[in-house]
Amino acid sequence: MTWLYKSFSTSIGKKQLMAVTGLALIVFLVLHLGGNLLIFLGPEAFNGYAQRLEENPLLIPAEIALLLLFIAHVLLALIVSAGNRRARPSRYARKAREGGKTIASSTMLLSGSLILVFIVIHLINFKFASREGTTLYHLVIDKFHSLPYVCWYVAAMVVLAFHVGHGFQSAFRTLGFVHPKYTPALIWVSKGLAVAFAVGYGAIPIWAYIFTRSAP
Repeated sequence: MTWLYKSFSTSIGKKQLMAVTGLALIVFLVLHLGGNLLIFLGPEAFNGYAQRLEENPLLIPAEIALLLLFIAHVLLALIVSAGNRRARPSRYARKAREGGKTIASSTMLLSGSLILVFIVIHLINFKFASREGTTLYHLVIDKFHSLPYVCWYVAAMVVLAFHVGHGFQSAFRTLGFVHPKYTPALIWVSKGLAVAFAVGYGAIPIWAYIFTRSAP
């Protein structure tokens, strides 16, 4: 275990662990999106999925593991960011757009912070909200009949798309998966995931607001 500790105590080790936790969270986002899209099939399909999930004895261990993954990813991001700043104590005269830097890559800490705020609000509104006298389907529909919340939700999903779009390809680069033959494909997969998350997650509140009716 000593070699493992030494590996992850180095700067590159922390970046690699952050990459692994990030990829694991992206896998969760894909699975979560698949479940959320069932809302388009109506209350029976969506509520049935939610009930099966809640009755699964592995749900609580999975949620704990997901929470630990998320905390580790956030802490590692802060540690790596602080390390990078210590290594470059003076600000550059020119804000770099060189070396392949993009808006997404330059704002990963900011976008990650916004995503953290979104998750807290999201959990309060859905995970920990009372369902007395209603179902999860109707709870979601009612929440998405608030235009300000719909706008906030969609904006947050665009931020998530930027974060994932850069984070996915960056994670593979950090883990050493760099090759002229495969790197372009990773970039396209990153862009595809970004679009899928923005469109998939963002379409739900827009659809609910426009095409459904809230409970009286």
